[in-house]
Parts: sequence; structure tokens; C-alpha cells
Amino acid sequence: MKNSIQLFLILLVSFTTFGQSKKDKVLFTIEGEPTYVSEFSRVYKKNLDIIDEKDQKEIEEYFDLFVEYKLKLKEAKNLKLDEKDSYVKELAGYRKQLSRNYMTDNNATEKLTKEAYDRLQKEVKASHILINVSLDAAPKDTLAAYNKIMDIRKSILEGADFGEMAVKHSDDPSAKGNQKVAANKGNLGYFSAFRMVYPFESAAFNTQKGEVSMPVRTQFGYHIVKVEDIRDNAGEITVAHILLLDKKEGENKEDPEQKIKDIYSQIQDGGDFGALAKRFSEDRSSGVNKGILPKFGRGRLRSKIFEDVAFSLDKAKEISKPFKSEFGWHIVQLISKHPMKSYEEEKPLLERKIKNDKRANVINTSILKKINQLYKIEEGKTARADFYKLADASFFSKNWKKPTDKTFLDKTLFQINDTRVTYDEFATYLLKNRSRNMVKNPDAKGFINRNYKEFMDNKLLSFYESDLENVNEDFAAIYGEYRDGLLLFDLMENEIWNKAKTDTLGLEKFFNDNKEDYKWKERVEAVIASCSKEASAKKVQELLEAGKSLDEIKKAVNKDSKVNVIFSPGVFEKGHRNLPEDFKFTKGVSKIYNDGKTDFTIVKVDKIIPESYKKLSEIKGKVISDYQVYLEKEWVTSLKKNYEVKINKRVYRKLEKLVK
Repeated sequence: MKNSIQLFLILLVSFTTFGQSKKDKVLFTIEGEPTYVSEFSRVYKKNLDIIDEKDQKEIEEYFDLFVEYKLKLKEAKNLKLDEKDSYVKELAGYRKQLSRNYMTDNNATEKLTKEAYDRLQKEVKASHILINVSLDAAPKDTLAAYNKIMDIRKSILEGADFGEMAVKHSDDPSAKGNQKVAANKGNLGYFSAFRMVYPFESAAFNTQKGEVSMPVRTQFGYHIVKVEDIRDNAGEITVAHILLLDKKEGENKEDPEQKIKDIYSQIQDGGDFGALAKRFSEDRSSGVNKGILPKFGRGRLRSKIFEDVAFSLDKAKEISKPFKSEFGWHIVQLISKHPMKSYEEEKPLLERKIKNDKRANVINTSILKKINQLYKIEEGKTARADFYKLADASFFSKNWKKPTDKTFLDKTLFQINDTRVTYDEFATYLLKNRSRNMVKNPDAKGFINRNYKEFMDNKLLSFYESDLENVNEDFAAIYGEYRDGLLLFDLMENEIWNKAKTDTLGLEKFFNDNKEDYKWKERVEAVIASCSKEASAKKVQELLEAGKSLDEIKKAVNKDSKVNVIFSPGVFEKGHRNLPEDFKFTKGVSKIYNDGKTDFTIVKVDKIIPESYKKLSEIKGKVISDYQVYLEKEWVTSLKKNYEVKINKRVYRKLEKLVK
């Protein structure tokens, strides 16, 4: 069953095609709607690459699942689930997100990605001085700002203190400080790639330690940057931890704070961290691996508290004191430190960051060149000149209004293939961006030209994005996968998952009909004692046999602030992870089990509970899951009866021969 579900999920994200050739044959139809050989063949071959050879199915099984998948899609569309507002909205959101991955130029992206990776190896400590000037300022204002920053740079090179010059001249308020915040004198501290705007970052990384850069232009104005220091990036670390979850209200559980302190004492007294993590940690995913977590860098974890403690450890095997995070109580052990990942490992994340950064402008320039070659683009002959005439005195004030002449507004600004872009759209764009118009001493013609180019670039990129299904096969396939997968999710939720959760009578009947599948193995009501020393274990064994209480034993064994025994009472099923591997279910006090040099275990069994049927309330989640599988089988059978499926047997037999 697990393999079938795995296969279904893989098929779910694979059934789509970019288009069929004239030679493509119809494999089968559902109510006359064709499905082609190319679609099934591509999916089948893809699954053979993905699934381990031992888990692979015969072609007949793949084909049956494929037909079932298509039947479900047919049912979803007949129910008009693809017309639901929520579906349309979510699909549009996904398309927008996915398209970002295809609005790129591979060569430009590769160059920027390598540059970012190289920069991430280091952290730069830099100071800066800023002279404000708008990107839309008049040429004379731009020149004045440039000359001013150059004069400041000259003074610094001649011996003036950079920090004092920042306090005196910089337009960055933090340089001067205020009553609440001390002046930083332009000092920005350490940073690496993606922490500053791209032009500023480039100036910092391209300037030698102790030197002052030439002026660099950003959206804020002109900067000069002094590099104070350069250091290596901290990289990543691997740690192990022991986690005890917070005690829930009303939960019959030992105090986690006291227990974590007891575990810490055992470690300090020579207890094996990995063995104790395996036995006591309530983080199941890492507990089975001696508490070891996947390696991580700063900013990767959900808990800053945990991260700060982990990165404060300096040497391998160093152990933290117990501390509390948002998730519970921890002890952390440093396993090893790692340098940054390889370029190939970091590349996907870096590419995503680049697309959301000013670096994307470099990529957009390359894409726009491609778009201009892909589509026919024609500009209106008098378009720019017509808008120059609008740039009168009011144009750069709040009083400017969009023209109302319909003939003027309906004129063609430019055209992309058969799609017209009108004066009206550009005038509206200017109006929405008029806050950028209000600059001192505006340059009207330059402003129109800058906005025209920006507007046209955006329109070209938008047109290309909307046309991706027709020009990019990979995009068409992935988008189709999500489109159909989302539709099937809604269908399964309506027809199967929700019904399984709400049909209490049906669930109870299913449970009663299949009770043999829901049985407890033999269990014991017991206390498990864990000791780090054999002498302590022998003492605990003697006291348990003498009938002493757990508190009495703790007082006798745990002395001088040393925790020599930890008790874990409860009900344990045969094979439970806390029971010794060769433990025999016998009432009374067991022998001493030793799984490692410092892990000694005794089990006191008070009661043996024979095999029994589980109650529905104890395993409701598991039963609901099984009930869903049952309902789906019944439902698919009904779909096969409701829709006519015609298989082109001649084509199918040929396909069988090809893939076998």
C-alpha cells in the first residue's frame, strides 16, 4: 500500500504534456476525450528513473494508476471544481510564483550566482558616507551631489577622519545618531552578500581593506565606502541534542526541567551523550540517531535561542548546560564545525535570492534582449514627443491630471505582436508614480524617457510571462502538474478525506470489520531504571527487589548532587525503544542490561498485559487513514462504471513491447 501511495504521488505531479505531434497515437479515451502515448510513455520512463528498482511495478500497474488518475481529473472537471474562485485564485498565485523561475537568463544568472557564492565566503566590516540625490533628479543636481561626495573623499584621502566626516556630511541619520541612539559614524558593522543593496555591496567587496571606494550610485544617492576589516564567514555546524518537551496541562509526566538536569548530571559524570539522547530525547527524528541534527548555519533554525547556544560552543564534544527554548528543555553537544557548502549545493538557494534582489536588473536586461528577438515590437512614431508636451509646470506637482481626450488616450504607444499598449496605460502609470515626479529642479524629458523605458520593459516582461506556456516546454509541464494536482486535491478532500473524518458510523463499522488489524502486542506496566555506572545499577537492582519506592531509591543512590539513576515509569509494548533489545517479559525485577560502557538498565515489571484489541479512540488517526484508502478504492470503482474508457489495444500492445 505504501508503494502504491508513493507511486500515486509521483504520478500526480507528472501527468502533463507540452503538446502532441501529428504522429502521436491515442492510447485511450475517457468519454471520447483522448490521452496520447507520449504522455503515458514520458511519465512511465520518468517513474523508472525515480523509483528504486525493487519498488518498480509492471507496466500494467502503472497504466491502471494512470487511467484512474485521468478518471479523477474527468470527475473534477465535471463537478466544475476548476471553476471555483478559491481554485482559480490559488492556481494564479502559483503560476506567478513559478514563472519567476523562468524569467531569467541562465548565463547572467550563473555569473551572478558565482559572484554571490564567492562573496558569501567572507564578511566585510565597512563604513559609508551618503549624499542624498534622487534617481530622477535634474542633471545639475546629480552633478552637484557627485562633486560633493568626491570632495569629501578627497579630504579623507588627504588625512581627514572618515568617522568625523560621516558625522559632519553624511545624509544617513544613523551616522549622527540622536537622543535614543548613539552615532555610528557611518560604521555598518559586518555583512556579507545580500545584506546591502547590490551596488553598495559590490563597492564594499571590490574595495581593499583600509581603502575608500569611488562614489557608487544607489536609489538613496551617492556613497563612498571604507572597508575596515574582512573576515571569514562562520559557516555551519553539526550538533546533537536531547529534548524534553514542555509538560502539557493535566499530563501525567515528570517535571521536564528537573529531568533534563538529572540527565545533564549523568553526562557530567561520564554518561554517554548519544546513548542518553537515544533513550530520553523526545525529538524522535534525531533521538534514534543519538540526538544528531542535520548541519545548519545561522538563521536556518526556527529557534534563535537554540541557535545562539549551539554557535556558542567552541570545541567538538563540548556540551551546553540545560536551557529552555520555545519547544522545551535541551542539552546541546557540538559534533563538528563545517565550512560553507560547495557551490553546487548552495546554487539553488542563491539563484532564488538573486531573483528577489537588485541583481535581477542584470538578468532582466538580458531577458529583454531575448524578448525583443522573440516578438515583433513596434513603437508609435510620435509617442515620446506627445508625452514630452504633457510635462509642463503642473506635471511635477500634485495638481497634474491625466488627459481626458479619448482620441489621445486610445493612441498606440507601442505594440507587442498583436497586443496594443495605449497612451492611456502609460498616462495612468505616470499618475500612479507621481510621487517620484516631485523632485527639485526636474528634468522633464529625462524623466519621461526613464519612465517610458521602465514602463515598456515591465510590459514586455509581463507579456513574456503570460506567454510562457507557449514558449517554454519545461514551464508548461510543471505548471500542468500543479494545475492538475491542485484540482485533484480539492476532489479528494471533498470525496474522500472529509467523508472519512465526518462519517462516524461508517468509520466505526470499518473498524469493527477489521479489528484484527488493530491489536496491541504484549505489554508491561513497568519502571525502567537507567544508570551510568554498573555499581549504581546493582544498588538500584537490590533496592527494587527489596520493594523500596522510587523516591527512596533516588535518595539512596543519588548523592552529593550526582544523578546516578533516572526512572521512566509507564506502559511499554514489546519492541519499545526504551526496553533492552533482548528483554524478556517476566514479572519482577530484571537482570542488568548493558548496551554500552556507560548505559546500564534494569526493568521492574509490575504487570504483564496480554495481547488485546485496541480501542478506536486510541488509534483513531490510523483508522481514519485506512478508511480513506478503502473509500478511495470503492469510489474509483464507481468512476470506472460512470465513465466510458476505451483503450486502443493495438497501440497499448505496441507500447508494452517497447518498454519491456
